Amino acid sequence: MLATELARRQVTVIAALDGPAALAAKTATTTIPIVFNTGIEAVAAGLVGSLERPSGNLTGVNMIAGPLPAKQFGLLHEVIPAGRNIALLINPANANAERDATIVQEAAHAVGRQVLVTRATTETDFETVFATLVRERAGALLVNSDVFLTSQRDRIVARAARYSIPVMAPWREWPFAGGLMSYGPSLAAAYQQVGVYTGKILKGAKPADLPIIQPTTFELVINLKTAKALGLTIPPGVMAIADEVIE
Repeated sequence: MLATELARRQVTVIAALDGPAALAAKTATTTIPIVFNTGIEAVAAGLVGSLERPSGNLTGVNMIAGPLPAKQFGLLHEVIPAGRNIALLINPANANAERDATIVQEAAHAVGRQVLVTRATTETDFETVFATLVRERAGALLVNSDVFLTSQRDRIVARAARYSIPVMAPWREWPFAGGLMSYGPSLAAAYQQVGVYTGKILKGAKPADLPIIQPTTFELVINLKTAKALGLTIPPGVMAIADEVIE
């Protein structure tokens, strides 16, 4: 409805800052330029025909980074003592959720660890999720990349702290909210790039001539205060590759 209203008003360009918004904008107009930032597979989802030459009226930033969930699990594996299960929280409504769950389970199997997959699509689901984590004595919680879950980070981190469960997520905003670690691309850089592309289009550039940008650098942020509060020691090898440490 909102995308249709923007199209009706004949705005000059639409900036869509997540997958559902991008898909809605694409449905609403084939002529107004759209600049998106999304974590869904842009080609597979039908947003663009090609990453190099998007064609049509869309371009933007695709935050997909294939093996990223496996890397996040690997970092947790190094930090969380052996014998303690690692849980994964996904939003089943996210198009990437089940694929990412499979990636994490395969990474866990390779090192002989178990993964407990939990799911939440609404705020009311968190009570069930954390009851499961406590019952199964989860040693850590890996939160999958998802707009809804990220919007609930303060609530998730607070509940995890109540039960002394370390939290890892893709975005640096999580450790700054009290989570243990984050590993992933920079959201701020992605939003900045959306602004850059929007500016170029306002100056006359065509979306089809602006290739889809994918992240090439990733940052590890560690909240050392949280680690100490949880009685965890971050291995020297993990500390050595940290891009930022919160003390």
